[in-house]
Amino acid sequence: MPPRHSKWPRTILLAGIALLLVSLVVAAVLASVLTRGKQEMGPRRLKWKDKGTTRNLREVILGRCYSYVAARQPALGDKDCLKIWESLKQAFIYKNPCNITPEDYQPLMELASHPIPCNKSLFWSKTNDLVHRYTKSNHNFLTLEDTLLGYMADRVSWCGDPSAPGINYESCPKRTECESNPISVFWKMASKMFAEAACGVVQVMLNGSIEAGAFRSSSIFGSIEISNLNPDKVSAVQIWLMHDIGGPQSESCSGHSIKRLKGILEERNFKFNCEENHRPVQLLQCVNNPDHADCRLCSSKMETP
Repeated sequence: MPPRHSKWPRTILLAGIALLLVSLVVAAVLASVLTRGKQEMGPRRLKWKDKGTTRNLREVILGRCYSYVAARQPALGDKDCLKIWESLKQAFIYKNPCNITPEDYQPLMELASHPIPCNKSLFWSKTNDLVHRYTKSNHNFLTLEDTLLGYMADRVSWCGDPSAPGINYESCPKRTECESNPISVFWKMASKMFAEAACGVVQVMLNGSIEAGAFRSSSIFGSIEISNLNPDKVSAVQIWLMHDIGGPQSESCSGHSIKRLKGILEERNFKFNCEENHRPVQLLQCVNNPDHADCRLCSSKMETP
């Protein structure tokens, strides 16, 4: 009969195995908890200074696209709004919003482009509200925002993020944070295409009540659209220099920035004409100021430098 103490090594071995198993189970549970916590937190989303992507962006873009094709331009009935949305999404989703390129938007530009009738292109700078009130009341002219691309994107924002879900609804970069952000690149591309499509006489509405000057080389019009007007297609450039009703008349058609604009256009062989307070636009301004002295006179000055 073996001695009684011979059971101790076996008991110690079993206890050691049990302790090891318990340790393994505890480690597995802790690892699972930590991993799940990391998954729930996910990678940290990039933070920027501007507002984030417009909520329900897909529905907004699709709704505007269908509305434009059905009501504003029925002749564009062959446009595939779903493909247009997917092309826009692929241009920025899951991408660092400071690394967007023109190539990202090229498929979208091709899908959404359409002809612009001659003599109907209306460019603008610092006259956003007035110029679009005008095109809503007078359908003889089209701004960029009156094209399919501009109509879908007007006052809408979007940007991506490398982390899931690939779209940042909290913040997007301002232009001062990085030039190659989704909104800036989009509008530069769309503006370039709009200018390239212009033909005949083109109109430009500028703000003559701005102290810094009506024409600015750094504006979209000054830096992109002018250089992409085609002298072989555009016969003349007509400037409408508008002053605020009751506001300062900081610049006239003989002002310093208008002269600079004239020089740029004539150097590119464009005919140039400038009119102060184009009467149809001024009458629209007077709808909200019918009793003002400027509206009772409603005079229109013309100068052909």
